[in-house]
Amino acid sequence: MHIGLVFLIESNFPNADPTGFRFARYVLIALLFVISFKRKKLSMWIFSAMILGIEVGMDFPTFALEMERFGKIFLRLIKSLVAPLIFATLVVGIAGHSNLKQVGRIGLKSILYFEIVTTIALFIGLLAINVSQAGVGVKVEARAQDKEKSTELLAQTLEHKDHFIEIFPENFAKSMVENQVLQIVVFSVIFAIGLSMVKNVTHKNTMLSFSESLAEVMFKFTDIVMYLAPIAVFGALASTVAKSGVEILFYLMKLVGTLYVALIIFVLGVLLPIALAARIPIKKFIKAVTEPVTLAFATASSEAALPKAMENMENFGVPKKIVAFVIPTGYSFNLDGTTLYLSLATVFVAQMSGVDLSIGEQISICLVLMLTSKGVAGVRGASFVILAGTVASMGLDPEKASVILAVDALMDMGRTSVNVLGNCLASAVIARSEKELFVKENDLFIDEA
Repeated sequence: MHIGLVFLIESNFPNADPTGFRFARYVLIALLFVISFKRKKLSMWIFSAMILGIEVGMDFPTFALEMERFGKIFLRLIKSLVAPLIFATLVVGIAGHSNLKQVGRIGLKSILYFEIVTTIALFIGLLAINVSQAGVGVKVEARAQDKEKSTELLAQTLEHKDHFIEIFPENFAKSMVENQVLQIVVFSVIFAIGLSMVKNVTHKNTMLSFSESLAEVMFKFTDIVMYLAPIAVFGALASTVAKSGVEILFYLMKLVGTLYVALIIFVLGVLLPIALAARIPIKKFIKAVTEPVTLAFATASSEAALPKAMENMENFGVPKKIVAFVIPTGYSFNLDGTTLYLSLATVFVAQMSGVDLSIGEQISICLVLMLTSKGVAGVRGASFVILAGTVASMGLDPEKASVILAVDALMDMGRTSVNVLGNCLASAVIARSEKELFVKENDLFIDEA
């Protein structure tokens, strides 16, 4: 808040010495780091690194671009632990403690929940853009680098893929290399079911013991990698600010504002009532999700937050088998923030192109997005690819969507945070429906069912 105040004062006094305001900003950032050191909380360190990254990106763009490698290193380490973590936790959760009927029941509940919530998100995005009319009268040409990026991403739409088939792995090692989370989940579930059917107790217990040990080691691996999170956040945000021009941001700020308002309405008007209806202890839940959501916002990556989200929700009191199934599956099927963004951005492009869509046409777009937005998390730039494909199906030039890429990084931070928050809540809601939500308090599990 204090840093925002300094920025506000500086913008209202353009003739003032910028050096003085810059010094004041760095003093306030230093105070944030002192507070972070005293509190010793990862979320505070990440927040402080975010502020410093924005400042360095504005003041030292050349240096900031070099810092991008820290974010890339962090994401590489995160990707390296996702597959073994999901595999181990699912095997232990299903083969060690569950029955096959419960696995099927959890799966059906999860898919039904995902479809209902993401459909609501689509229509909230549709309502928001119709109210704000953010695309009406916007005359902005896409920047050269955005056109180049959009051409590269659009090339993926030429390669036809059956996303239903893509759910099933042909090679587990290949799924791990390509970080196909849903394929890893499917393989792990089938493996766990097969293990639960093994009659030889020695063989079964040996594999269970190995998987349990692997899960514990991977959670410790996660804790080690998280020490790098503040540095990674600093590097990612500094380079993003250095790359993004501020001129085009002015023209598209109404779009960014519409998205964030819609996301807030979705969280308060949909996710919060769901949490209250499921009797989720709100304060404890917020405490559990603060770190993964902050990490998702700063890095704009659901992958970066996935291991910490799984660890924190298990510590919150959601059983291992539910955490390991619901959160990774939601990574493909429960992208609340992304689906909301897609309906909003599609109508924005139409408004910008001067096309007046009827209510029926907009609803039909949502029906299409209900299908196309599922199961494509493994596609690089998936949200833009889906957006461009939807725009093309409306008879518009998909290249027009490339204008949005100028502010996509800023919007991606918000929608990714809501994706992670929604998946964490889904795991708690499914656990409550199974009467297996045991919320921890003072290192003990207290049954609040």
